[in-house]
Amino acid sequence: MMEMAGTKSRLTWAVNLAVGFLVLLWIIPTFGLLISSFRDRDAISTSGWWTALSASEQNVIVRADVPDNAVQEGQVWVVSGNVFDSGAGDVTAFGITSRAPEAFAPGEVAVHANGHEITVGANGDYRIAYAEQPSGSRGQRLFVRAESPPSFTLDNYREVLFAEGMGKALLNTLTVTIPATIIPILVAAFAAYALAWMEMPGRALLIAGIVGLLVVPLQVAFIPLLKLHNNIGIGKGYIGIWLAHTGFGLPLAVFLLRNYMAGLPGEIIESARVDGASDFAIFRKIILPLSFPALASFAIFQFLWVWNDLLVAKVFLGTGEDQVVMTGRIVDLLGSRGGDWEILAASAFVSIAVPIAVFFSLQRYLVRGLLAGSVKGG
Repeated sequence: MMEMAGTKSRLTWAVNLAVGFLVLLWIIPTFGLLISSFRDRDAISTSGWWTALSASEQNVIVRADVPDNAVQEGQVWVVSGNVFDSGAGDVTAFGITSRAPEAFAPGEVAVHANGHEITVGANGDYRIAYAEQPSGSRGQRLFVRAESPPSFTLDNYREVLFAEGMGKALLNTLTVTIPATIIPILVAAFAAYALAWMEMPGRALLIAGIVGLLVVPLQVAFIPLLKLHNNIGIGKGYIGIWLAHTGFGLPLAVFLLRNYMAGLPGEIIESARVDGASDFAIFRKIILPLSFPALASFAIFQFLWVWNDLLVAKVFLGTGEDQVVMTGRIVDLLGSRGGDWEILAASAFVSIAVPIAVFFSLQRYLVRGLLAGSVKGG
């Protein structure tokens, strides 16, 4: 039997479950990326991000200080130090040969075949005692099983922003994204108002043409548009990519804003016209304030599209340091620093941090802007 109007569907729980699953599907990797961006290379290579808050156990091989640096203490010569570079960690076992890397507990004395005594404390301090003054430029190998406390660092972000050029790429991306978001909104708002409330011949054909442009792949326009830019002297640069993103984003912007504006109460607009208001005054004082949810919705889509774009930037921007965007810089890092996961994680999170902030600052307008005007049209 069909559900009564106004009653809740029995499948609501399934919809909620599916939405929750999709949310977790995106949140969990993002959270993992955030955690990994604060870990060092050793931590990432030995354990997963979900273990970041617990102590990690690992087997390490360290080489003690060279015998030439031994210091006399009474009747013996001693070489000492710490097996941890940072001085932090707990030794659970140690050994002096690869055949028995965990033969001794912390504090026990291990006797080497050459006669010297070796001990490693729980805090990582080691002591090698020689009966006679030793010599040599190669230190004793120590096999250590250790538990390291959770550690986080900002060095990854410092290297990404200042050493790897991501800071400059961030400024370049903002230079591309902000105008490429504002310009289409301004142009589309005027066009949407005209198509929604101004009588003109061929208006229906224009709307149909705009809808048709939504399904045209933007890749087919790359070569003709780039040739046009070169012929008129624009070439590869910021002006060219602003115009390209404006052209690619206008069909969706006009379609979205026109549907929203057509759903606004016609009585308000007619009253303004009766009072002698011009179309520009109506647009500026009535339409724009009421259309803010739709404008914010498109701003989110356009900002995310331009910010994450790589293909358009590769075509319409140069390769100099003053024009490389963040997506291009990350691609370069994948080639030159492909094994440095901590650098890639920090770079990726720097790249997504700004879009996340934009989305959450405007997300309350998103659904309202998309759905308003979807049923009633002018």
